[in-house]
Amino acid sequence: QVQLVESGGGLVQAGGSLRLSCAISRSLASVNVMSWFRQAPGKQREFIGNITPGGSTNYAESKKGRFTISRDNFKNTVYLQMNTLQPEDSAVYYCKVLQGGQEYWGQGTQVTVSS
Repeated sequence: QVQLVESGGGLVQAGGSLRLSCAISRSLASVNVMSWFRQAPGKQREFIGNITPGGSTNYAESKKGRFTISRDNFKNTVYLQMNTLQPEDSAVYYCKVLQGGQEYWGQGTQVTVSS
């Protein structure tokens, strides 16, 4: 069993930044790729990017440049740094891990960007 807890969401003005955190209930060094997704109302869940155990990152093309994923193995936490936020970035943001053939998702954290 793996538990993920996202935090760091909130209300921010357009052009601002936020850093989201995803804390995992086991050693981060022992898990596979960690991914970030988001889902806006009425839209499908959208892939943002992921980070490998070795720290390599991969992003959706539309997210390159403004979004950065990092990890801190000592804190068992993965981060999503988001810059130059726009109202269209408003969504619930989720982290996910695939471990032992099973997907684990956090409960999500709401990000709202005001214009």
